[in-house]
Amino acid sequence: MAAAYERIADELRAAIRAGRPAPGERLPAETELAERFGRSVPTVREALRALRDEGLIEKRHGIGTFVRRPRTMARRSNLRHQWEKDRARAPREQRARAGATERDTGLASEELVFQARYRECPADADLAGVFGVPEGTVLLERDYRTRCAAERAPFSLVTSYLVRELIAGNPDLLDAAEEPWPGGSQSQLHSVGIELDRIEERVTARPPTHEEAEELELPPGTSVLVLRKVSYDIDGRAVDVADLVLPGDRTELRFTTPLERW
Repeated sequence: MAAAYERIADELRAAIRAGRPAPGERLPAETELAERFGRSVPTVREALRALRDEGLIEKRHGIGTFVRRPRTMARRSNLRHQWEKDRARAPREQRARAGATERDTGLASEELVFQARYRECPADADLAGVFGVPEGTVLLERDYRTRCAAERAPFSLVTSYLVRELIAGNPDLLDAAEEPWPGGSQSQLHSVGIELDRIEERVTARPPTHEEAEELELPPGTSVLVLRKVSYDIDGRAVDVADLVLPGDRTELRFTTPLERW
C-alpha cells in the first residue's frame, strides 16, 4: 500500500502532467495542500520533495514552489563531426547560418545566447600526455556556454584546449571577441592549415559538483555526463582536447555507426 506522501505526490504529478497548474505557475502553499489532502504539512513536504527530485517542480527561496518549465533538449549525434567538417571550408555566410548547437537543439541562432572566455594556461600532466607535449607547454583554454535565450542554464559546460603555438599563426584564434566563430572549431583549425582525420569521444557519468549542479540548474539527484573529446589531424597529432559536462536531464547522446556491406 502506498504511503500517504506517495498518494499526494501521485495526484499532484498527474495534475502537473495534465497542465494544471501549467509550467511556471505556482503551487498552493504547503498549509493549503495539507488542508486539501487532510494530511500534515511534513507529509506534504515529503510529497513535494519527491516531485522536486523528479524535476517536476522547483522551490524558489522566499517565494514558493513552482512547476518547472521543460528545458530544451540537446540531441548530440556523432554524425555532427562530419557535418562540421563538410562546412569548415564553406563561405563565411553559409557557415554563419547555423552551428552545431542549432543542429542539436533545433533552435535558431537568434534564440541562443553564447559566451566565450579565453585564457592561457600551462599543460598539466593529463593534457601534456594527450597532446604529446612537455608539461608546462602553453595552452589556450577556452570556456564556452550556450543557452536558450528563454532559459537561464546552459546546455553544457565546455572547456576546450589548443596548443597555443599551433594556432598562433592566426591571431584571431587567440581572441575571444571573434567568437562565435562561424563553422566552429574545425573551421578555426582550417584557418591555420589543419584538417581533422578523426575524433575520439569517451563518455562517463557521475554526480555533479555543487558548482555544476548550480550552473546547470539540475534537479536533486540528477547525474551529469562527462565527455572527453580529442580531435586528431591527418598527421595523427592531437590538436584539440575538449571536456564537456552535460546535464543528464536534458541531453541525449546518439551514436550511428555506418557498416560496410559484405
